Amino acid sequence: MPNNSKQAKLDAFARLLDIMDDLREKCPWDRKQTLESLRNLTIEETYELADAILDNDLKGVKEEIGDLMLHMTFYAKIGDEKGSFDIADALNDICEKLISRHPHIYGDVKVNDEEEVKANWEKLKLKEGKKSVLQGVPKSLPAMVKAYRMQEKTSKVGFEWENADQVWDKVEEEIQELKEMIPLSMPAEKREEEFGDVLFSLINYARFIHVDPETALEKVNRKFKRRFEFIEKHAPRPLEDMSLEEMDALWNKSKLIVG
Repeated sequence: MPNNSKQAKLDAFARLLDIMDDLREKCPWDRKQTLESLRNLTIEETYELADAILDNDLKGVKEEIGDLMLHMTFYAKIGDEKGSFDIADALNDICEKLISRHPHIYGDVKVNDEEEVKANWEKLKLKEGKKSVLQGVPKSLPAMVKAYRMQEKTSKVGFEWENADQVWDKVEEEIQELKEMIPLSMPAEKREEEFGDVLFSLINYARFIHVDPETALEKVNRKFKRRFEFIEKHAPRPLEDMSLEEMDALWNKSKLIVG
C-alpha cells in the first residue's frame, strides 16, 4: 500500500538525489552520460510507460515512473554541473507556472468547466510571450499525436468547426480528393498530400467524437497482432502456401478466441 506521508515522499526523493550524486561521481557509465546521450533512452522509457498504461499494468506504471524520475534527476544533475540550473530550479519553475496558469485556483478568475480552463491556459501562454499557440507542440512528436495536439490547441482560440457533422463532411471531401489522385499517373507527392489530408481530417473527427486516435490505432495494432499470430500458430502449413480464403477463415476464428 502507498505510504501517504509527505515526509516519506520527500525522503524517497532525497534518497534518489543522493544516489544520483554517487552514480555521477563513482560509476564510469553514469559519468560518461550527457544530455544528448540520455535523450533516446528517455524516449524509450516514455514509450514503456505508455505501454504499461495501455496494458493497465499498475506495477509496470510504477516502475516506469521511477525510471523517468531517474532520467529527470539525471538531466538536472548535468544542468547543475554546467552551472545552468538544478532540480530545485526546475521544480520551482513548474510550481510558478502552475500557479500562474491556474488563476481560477490561485486568483479570482471564475471558470465553468474544463474547456474554459484549457482556453485560459492557451491565452495565458500567449501573454507569457509565446508567439503562437502552436509553439509548445514538440517537433519530434509522432505525427498523429502532433496533429491532435495542434487541432486541440487552435480550437481553444476559436479556430474550430461547430459540430461533428461539419467535420465528417470534410472527411468525405478529402476522401473524394484522394480518390481523384489514386491513379498512378498522378504525381506521387499529390497522392501523399491528399492521403495526409484524409488522416488529418479523421484525427479532427476523432476529437469531436471524444476518441483519442493514437490510443485507438494502437489498440487496433494490438488486436491485429493477436489475430495474425493466431493464424501463424494454427496454420496447417506455411502461410505462403495457403490461400487468402484459408487464412481469412482462421482470422474469423481468431476473433472468437483471442478477440
